Amino acid sequence: MSSLKNATVVVVHGAWADGSSWEPVIRRLQNQGFSVAAAPIPLTSLSDDAAALKRTIARTEGPVIVAGHAYAGGVIGTANDERVKALVYIAALAPDEGETVAQVFYRDDPHPNAPQLAPDADGFIWMTDSGFDHAFAQNATAEQIALCKAVQRPISVKSIQEPAPAPAWKTTPVWYLLAEDDRMINPQTQRFMAERMQATIRSYAVDHTPLLTAPDKVVDIILEAAQATLS
Repeated sequence: MSSLKNATVVVVHGAWADGSSWEPVIRRLQNQGFSVAAAPIPLTSLSDDAAALKRTIARTEGPVIVAGHAYAGGVIGTANDERVKALVYIAALAPDEGETVAQVFYRDDPHPNAPQLAPDADGFIWMTDSGFDHAFAQNATAEQIALCKAVQRPISVKSIQEPAPAPAWKTTPVWYLLAEDDRMINPQTQRFMAERMQATIRSYAVDHTPLLTAPDKVVDIILEAAQATLS
């Protein structure tokens, strides 16, 4: 386990969130002895977000495991860095080269409880209160959902419409936590992407944001990726 303790886990938040969405996972990883860094991505375009992730990785030393939630799957797919030993997708989108996040997001039919979202006058998409309640994290506590609403950050349409570069998952080992009760990203879509990446898949009856509602399962898959690639 000692070699694992020299690693850094870089976590990347998705749309309508910030680094605090990873808080239960961060605490558990720190208790295991890992260094953890939450990459603060601006959600202004895929390339802006990729650059922010690159800056965060550059601040670390030694081997890195990169984990991304939801939209951040598109971002962690840009982590073409020799120090990145594994990618961990948590109910995350994984566009291939030339695809957009929107193309994979809308691949299958939406859940009946999925929110109807549209950009504002500035080209940013905000999550509705009912979307947080019934789709973003329907299994979260009232306290957790209230915090999500308070800290939400909108995502630019540019972020989901910019074609992805050649993805790191073609050359880096990948793990995928498939959220069977996800109301934001169709679980069928998740399975398609995970199988296309040839990921190690762990499927659970969890909602779209297991970072909050099932953090132990998220930690387990990150640890599995670390043990397989760093030991």
